[in-house]
Amino acid sequence: MKEFNPKDYGAAADGMTLDTKAIQAAIDDAAKEQGRVVLEPGTYLTSSLFLGSNMEFHMEEGAVLMGTTHEEEYPVMDTRVAGIEMKWLVGILNIDGQKHVKVTGKGVIDGQGPFWWKKYWGEDRQGGMRKAYDARNLRWCVDYDCRRPRNLVVMNSEQVELSGFESVRSGFWNVHVCYSREVHVDGLWIHDNDGPSTDGIDIDSCCNVVVERCRIACNDDSICVKSGRDANGLRVNRICENVLIQNCEILTGCGVTIGSETSGGARNITIRDLKYRNTDCGFRLKSAKTRGGFIQDVLVENLEMVNVKYPFNMALNWHPAYSYCAIPEDYEGEIPEHWHVLAAPVPEKQGIPKVQNITIRNVISRNEPDYHGVSRAFEVDAFPEKPMEHVVLEHVSINAKEFGRLQGVKDWICKDVQITVEGPNDKANDQFDVR
Repeated sequence: MKEFNPKDYGAAADGMTLDTKAIQAAIDDAAKEQGRVVLEPGTYLTSSLFLGSNMEFHMEEGAVLMGTTHEEEYPVMDTRVAGIEMKWLVGILNIDGQKHVKVTGKGVIDGQGPFWWKKYWGEDRQGGMRKAYDARNLRWCVDYDCRRPRNLVVMNSEQVELSGFESVRSGFWNVHVCYSREVHVDGLWIHDNDGPSTDGIDIDSCCNVVVERCRIACNDDSICVKSGRDANGLRVNRICENVLIQNCEILTGCGVTIGSETSGGARNITIRDLKYRNTDCGFRLKSAKTRGGFIQDVLVENLEMVNVKYPFNMALNWHPAYSYCAIPEDYEGEIPEHWHVLAAPVPEKQGIPKVQNITIRNVISRNEPDYHGVSRAFEVDAFPEKPMEHVVLEHVSINAKEFGRLQGVKDWICKDVQITVEGPNDKANDQFDVR
């Protein structure tokens, strides 16, 4: 395979010179020749790059692909963001409408996240756009208005391999795989992501995806299965199915999640052989009464959890201030088009998602003696008018400080389930992740 070195095209790799044009030229030539771009050690400052079909993008150990903090350098293009199709910043590294693409090596994609996080919540995490929007009852749209680049985006593509590299300090989500099929994510190390909405890996309305041997520490969902939000997601109506998540290490973050974007539906999801430590949640479901869609045929097995706050967190009426969108009647000023998209009504009969046929087996969750955080075995909050049905828990052992809640459920079956709790529920723990 012919190799192409961006330094031969003028890349400085000094962390100060914008190398976008040089790297893109190497990518374009590699795609024509079905070749391989090789980033040698160095720091390559760049805005958005677009890979082509039938090529490999390889980052050697010591190579850092660093996203610029100059927002105007990033193209604004049609994409999907948090379940909504809209124009937004694309990623630092993009695979859009391509086939047979590999991103490999032991290099790093660095989003320079602190710059973007400060834009969202200020220096002290109490200000920025978030504070201004909260004051005007606009919590539901600030994540969309505060445009922040993702580290890597795969859109409308197939037969893609992502392996071996690190993703750090992403402005928004780290790795977003959307409207794609036959994708293999293997051995990524995702960390140093302490900012808002810094999800690890998001699998969004995709088919036949494998995520394995990854190690993830972030500040939101560690690995997440999604399929669109509310009226827009119901219109698009693209399912996420045949997803396998296995042999991963889940560290800080909100755990392995389905939702909250469930409008297109999720089915045939297998989550197995995971080890958790100091994670907020183990297996998590999120949705809302305007999402619609369904979650069904899910297998969760062989999980080991240590110091996990909520081993099972299933909130189908999750985070109302974010989930339910309404333009204030007294709002003055121009209303962006995506606000209308977000606030479009959903018929009541389509709104509540259907959750059924979930098997959870071979799970151990325990706390170390010096752990003093939240510890609730179950936080299950579903809708009584459409309960969560046919859930089987088998060979499950949980040691926790409190039992928690089970409401809105039907036909749950427990086989060899052992629960040890220390005391009564603390109501303060009824709601999680309403940031």
